Amino acid sequence: MKKKVLFLCTGNSCRSQMAEGWLRHLKGDKFSAFSAGVAKHGMNQHAIKVMQEAGVDISGQHSKLLSEFENFDFDLVVTVCGNAHESCPVFPGRARIVHVPFDDPPALTKGFAEESDILPVYRRVRDEIAAFVSGIETLLV
Repeated sequence: MKKKVLFLCTGNSCRSQMAEGWLRHLKGDKFSAFSAGVAKHGMNQHAIKVMQEAGVDISGQHSKLLSEFENFDFDLVVTVCGNAHESCPVFPGRARIVHVPFDDPPALTKGFAEESDILPVYRRVRDEIAAFVSGIETLLV
């Protein structure tokens, strides 16, 4: 049976969506990937673009609230931002909760006008998330 992993972020628009996409892409045979937010901010178009560049299509994913997963029994919950970590509820069952803070590309690029300035920030965070997801099995030993 596949292990269930939830990536939790504030708005479920960027980092948690990228993590969900990476887990499906890299380890979909071993894991079921989900993402949610404390709020719904919609899908971040820059995140979709940089993931597509890496060969991972997240355009079919959508922003979800944590409350949509009330009856799920997760094996692992990964909070990817401070706000989600601080407001992370108690999960029933066996869920292990870990906090892995990734930089917030929308916050880091606020006020940037050119995509040529924005996308490198998204790519860096995308690659950091990919590196984390590639070793995720170690968290479930």
